[in-house]
Formats: sequence, structure tokens, C-alpha cells
Amino acid sequence: MARKNTTNPFAAYAWLAEAGWVFAMHSAQLWANPAKASARLAALGAEKQKAFAEGAMKASAAAMRGAKPEAIAKAAMAPARHRVRANARKLQKG
Repeated sequence: MARKNTTNPFAAYAWLAEAGWVFAMHSAQLWANPAKASARLAALGAEKQKAFAEGAMKASAAAMRGAKPEAIAKAAMAPARHRVRANARKLQKG
């Protein structure tokens, strides 16, 4: 008998919670240091655009290879997940 896919159904919610935490911490930093907020907001926006473009390219490549929809979605979200995780680690270090 074949095994069923046993991925964690709450993994997406955990990622959303982590992304929300990163957003809240960045917001607090911007509020605490408004003099640097403009430059920091520009950097954060550029980071999001880069992750989105990279995800679109990876999803397109996966689709052209004939990957399943779940694999395409994972490829699309991988850069954003990577950036959120990196930002969370950086914020936790201080």
C-alpha cells in the first residue's frame, strides 16, 4: 500500500506567523528610528521585489518542466520563505 503524503498541514500557517513576526519587528525598528526609515523601507521593498521576481522565474521553470502544481507553488514561494527565515534569524540576533 502506498504511503499518503504526510506533510504538515500547519506549515503554511507557521510560515505566515513567522512572516508576521518579522513584519512586526521591522515596524518596531522603523518606529524607533524614523530618521533611517525611508532608506530601510526602500531596502525592504527592493528585497520583496527581488524575492517575487526570483519566485516567478523558479515557478515558470518548474511549470515548463511539467512539475505538479504543488511543486510549482513551492518553487514560487521558496525565495520568499528563504528571505523571511533569514530576516527572522537576523532580527533574533539583534
